Amino acid sequence: MAEPDETVIWLRPERAAAGRPAERSRAEITAAALDLADREGLDAVSMRRVAALLGTGAASLYRYIATRDDLLDLMTDATGAEYDLPRPTGDWRADLLAVARQTRQIMRRHPWLPPLVITRPALGPHAADVLERVLELLADHPAPAARKLEAFALLNAMTALFVQNEPAAATPSAAARRTAYLRHVSAAGTHPRIAAALADLAGPAAGPDDTDPFDGAITRVLNGLLG
Repeated sequence: MAEPDETVIWLRPERAAAGRPAERSRAEITAAALDLADREGLDAVSMRRVAALLGTGAASLYRYIATRDDLLDLMTDATGAEYDLPRPTGDWRADLLAVARQTRQIMRRHPWLPPLVITRPALGPHAADVLERVLELLADHPAPAARKLEAFALLNAMTALFVQNEPAAATPSAAARRTAYLRHVSAAGTHPRIAAALADLAGPAAGPDDTDPFDGAITRVLNGLLG
């Protein structure tokens, strides 16, 4: 039997074997770190600050968590407990879109989460539950398992990028600056494809579109991956 990979926090004992009896749990430490990150941002999360919230010293936390990176993994995975995962309806696109919408709402509640999902995605107990349900939603889809796993990873990454960029995209001044420069480039005649794209966007065929851009982007990715 293979030895567990001790670089993975969930494959290590809950606390160090040596030392005094347990006073805290990983769940308590993770909850304190989540609260701190939600209030002050990820940069505020340190072993010292979390220990202070728990009324103990930073050294005591190292009996449960070896590094700050371990703590970040625990925090990322803990947000997976916030899903209310749908049962299969027979429409895999709608089912996966429902999962992606929940992911978006969770990331909005925890603004520190998208950068972690992009730079150091973690797969712990809660994320494994989400993955299991996604694979259940795709159980009747003929795509190979590797493609389904890719879809799960891309849904998370795309949602994280979308949520991370939503504040900037929603700022009128930022949108106005982008539009102004694109119009300048278009009028200069040096970028004909940009000019054609802008003309197409402004044409009568474009019309009003009430579709959430997030839904449209996720649906197109799913169609491209799983058809």
